[in-house]
Amino acid sequence: MRVGLTVLVSTCLIAIAGYVVAGWSYIDALYMVVITIFGVGYGEVNPVDDPRLKLFTLAVIISGCSSALYVLGGFVQMIAEGEIQRAMGARRMSQEINALSGHAIVCGFGRMGRNLIHELDHLGVKFVVIDCDPERLADAERHGTLVIAGDAAQEEVLQQAGIERASVLATVLPKDADNVFVTLTARELCEKIQIIARCECPTTERKLIRSGADGVVSPTMIGATRIAHQIACPTVESIVENKQAFNRLNQDLDVFGLQMVEIEIHEESIFVGATIHDLETSGDGATVVVAVKRANGDVIKNPKMCDEIRGNDKLVMLSHQEDLAPLCDDSVGDPIQSAEPAVPLAV
Repeated sequence: MRVGLTVLVSTCLIAIAGYVVAGWSYIDALYMVVITIFGVGYGEVNPVDDPRLKLFTLAVIISGCSSALYVLGGFVQMIAEGEIQRAMGARRMSQEINALSGHAIVCGFGRMGRNLIHELDHLGVKFVVIDCDPERLADAERHGTLVIAGDAAQEEVLQQAGIERASVLATVLPKDADNVFVTLTARELCEKIQIIARCECPTTERKLIRSGADGVVSPTMIGATRIAHQIACPTVESIVENKQAFNRLNQDLDVFGLQMVEIEIHEESIFVGATIHDLETSGDGATVVVAVKRANGDVIKNPKMCDEIRGNDKLVMLSHQEDLAPLCDDSVGDPIQSAEPAVPLAV
């Protein structure tokens, strides 16, 4: 198309210049070129009596019409090939999904979904990804992943993913309500399939179990339990001092989109006098306090919900990265990233 357009534009410019040299005005020359190349043929603006001008006009017709048809053909070919390849790719993917049996269905291709399918691929487990975001699906498809575009809570979408032949379904959507709907729909379609659901709010776990989930995973609680265990562990200092081991811990937390920070509670903070329960429930239930360091140096590991927050306390907290900013603003203190070894050592 670029070659054809180059020839077409060059032909038009040369033709206009040629008619101008023959004594025509610019507007007459442009009009003559347009009706000649595009085959309108209203008639010559000025008489074409000179044999040289006739030959020149013939060359303009041959070159201009050929290049215009070449460009048009290239455009049609580009559209046709793209549609054919898209249709063939969708048909091939549909055939591959229909041939699967005992596979996993992953609902959601966000941060957690990406890491999940990476692990499944590493373990050799066959899987299908369902998501509504075209950009995410295009990215997954470029890596050879079998994808289905649509809402995983819709029966036809799950049937298209082969839920009656699948062995497990994992719904890792960011919203708890969406995971509940997917669980309900999947359990209604297939009684035997194993369903594993993600939840953020602790109260959602019971709803997911009642909806038919066989297992519920809370990224926040998993991260909090692991960090609390390492804080309480006598060998925690050796783990922290080992840079490789500490980085591995941070990588594990990042899989779930979590971050551990140490926040200092200033005297004027709104949290002074509140309880651990008040702080953890001030958001959406996705923040957990794993340790409290008093101003006198005392450290409370695995603090109770009724423990009171005092001025100049330092709280080691686990939360989603996007939820930390409001907490830090309310505490009137800046978070210290957990990647700094000095934070856990202080705890």
